Amino acid sequence: MSERSSLILPDTGEPGFGLYVHWPFCAAKCPYCDFNSHVRHQPVDQARFTAAFLREMEHMRTLSGPRTVTSIFMGGGTPSLMAPETVGAILDGIARHWHVPDGIEITMEANPSSVEADRFRGYRAAGVNRLSLGVQALNDADLKFLGRLHDVDQALGAIRLAREIFPRMSFDLIYARPGQTVDAWEAELKQAISYAVDHLSLYQLTIEEGTPFFGLHKARKFTLPDGEESALLYEATQEITEAHGLPAYEVSNHARPGAESRHNLTYWRYGDYVGIGPGAHGRLTLGREKLATATERHPETWLGLVESQGHGMTDEERLGYEEQADELLLMGLRLKEGIDLVRWQQLSGREPDPDREAFLISHGFIERLGNSRLRCTPSGMLILDSVVADLAC
Repeated sequence: MSERSSLILPDTGEPGFGLYVHWPFCAAKCPYCDFNSHVRHQPVDQARFTAAFLREMEHMRTLSGPRTVTSIFMGGGTPSLMAPETVGAILDGIARHWHVPDGIEITMEANPSSVEADRFRGYRAAGVNRLSLGVQALNDADLKFLGRLHDVDQALGAIRLAREIFPRMSFDLIYARPGQTVDAWEAELKQAISYAVDHLSLYQLTIEEGTPFFGLHKARKFTLPDGEESALLYEATQEITEAHGLPAYEVSNHARPGAESRHNLTYWRYGDYVGIGPGAHGRLTLGREKLATATERHPETWLGLVESQGHGMTDEERLGYEEQADELLLMGLRLKEGIDLVRWQQLSGREPDPDREAFLISHGFIERLGNSRLRCTPSGMLILDSVVADLAC
């Protein structure tokens, strides 16, 4: 895939059709991370894995049929451990199997170590036009606590380089860290906004079972801000980003108008997407049903499956209308734009329960946008899981 124009197509408001490619390898496993990521102390055979990605694409193409791709996302793991030639081969493979118009968003996640930053120009030449950097913090003490391999100087250098090379760039920060005050977070967030181009992903630190942090937190080796403190940190996040022209368009994502992540919007608008690689998930509409797919998580086991049977899929589930309606609600209420009520009603076969809706509206947790859309208010976003559970009943 040759280097593409700097012009990225505008958001149409439609769910779209996305391609997700999962590169499962990392240089080190962060103690908070429960993603499907694996450390290998010997070089990964990128040529062999590339051939497997391309072969699995063939199988996924038979499931999806001919489609026009609206976004591509390379996640992980650490995709920036791939050689630019690997990225180029994968993007070329996607273009052989599906229609890929010029100007679609092609995102790759990257870690801001100096070695990976040197590859940025190669990724851009391969076709990547949006970089998502895993910065996570802007002070060295917290970067060390989070298990990151870079320091602040490396992070800022990677941000500067990404701004020079890619038409669009985002980076992640984790807040609600141990001992973090609202004042400290406000200062760090304002510093981050001064470096940002058009998009920030801002996540509260959560403790996931099975991670090193789970055991350490359970043993009280560190504590996190309590519920009230976390709510204050969240509210400060919304106020500061809004004031600086990067309002929230999703619970944890902020962008200048028009710079929202097209690929993630496909998830949240409950569009179709293909998942390729170890541990990747997908959703494909097949008539009245939606096919939910998942592949083998362990990289080498996935590789063996693809080489022997043409794909690494280990789970297929056909979702009926009611299950689709629940997923649409779960995903769509994360968005500031909310959900299309007509679409939800067509899938669920019913109206929202009037008593539950009235209760949530009266308490300021949800609101109607005309007759066609329903969304969470800022207060509702703080208790999103409870709101979804109430409406889904």
